[in-house]
Amino acid sequence: MVREKGRSLLHGVDGGMEQTIGADWGDFARTANDAFLLAFPSLFSIINPIGGALIFYGVTKDFATADREKVAALVGLYSLLIMFGALWAGAYVLRFFGVSIDALRIAGGTVIALSGFQLLTSGDYHPDQKGHEHAGEQSGDGDPMQLAFFPLTLPFTTGPGTIAVAITIGAERPSTSVGLIAFFLGASVAGVANAAIIWIAYRFADRLTELMGATARTVIVRLTAFLLMCIGVQILVTAIGDLVVRWRGV
Repeated sequence: MVREKGRSLLHGVDGGMEQTIGADWGDFARTANDAFLLAFPSLFSIINPIGGALIFYGVTKDFATADREKVAALVGLYSLLIMFGALWAGAYVLRFFGVSIDALRIAGGTVIALSGFQLLTSGDYHPDQKGHEHAGEQSGDGDPMQLAFFPLTLPFTTGPGTIAVAITIGAERPSTSVGLIAFFLGASVAGVANAAIIWIAYRFADRLTELMGATARTVIVRLTAFLLMCIGVQILVTAIGDLVVRWRGV
């Protein structure tokens, strides 16, 4: 009788632990998935790898194919490092300088919305690339690898707009340790996915340029610009709404 009670108690404890562990893993996966779904489209829209590939090919079209592929790989790596730095440490740097998260979200949302509007109403430019095409061409006389970081990565690919988005995303991190790990895991996977897309798009930029006509390039740029502007407005509206709620509660 005592043994049966002990076994039932042991089974009850094991079942409770399994349910707890399952719930923890469920929350972990849910947080990581939400972080990925937040970070990936936001970064993809501001980076605009398709538009960036067109600019990349314009700067590197005179390079040998092997050199162009190496530069594309370096741009993907440097872009990943910039996104990781902004995602992981950007919010802490802002805290060190006394900049609030609300101020960052308002400023970042404004910059992103204006970048999208500028791209929507101007020519086929990337918001971080406009005005730099000639600089890239003038810098291309030396070693092609020297162009990988500046200007092809910064500011062409992951410029101020991308950094602002990454810092804003990193500022949305949860406060709990498990949630923090899950959040940065999902956001980091989104950064890796975007870096991989950058590398692929830039590596095959010559083929992409040949396949796409002027009309297709314009359509892609306009749709991306509109989505980018919507993301910026959403960040701005959310930040202002949170401030209003906080002020009313004071």
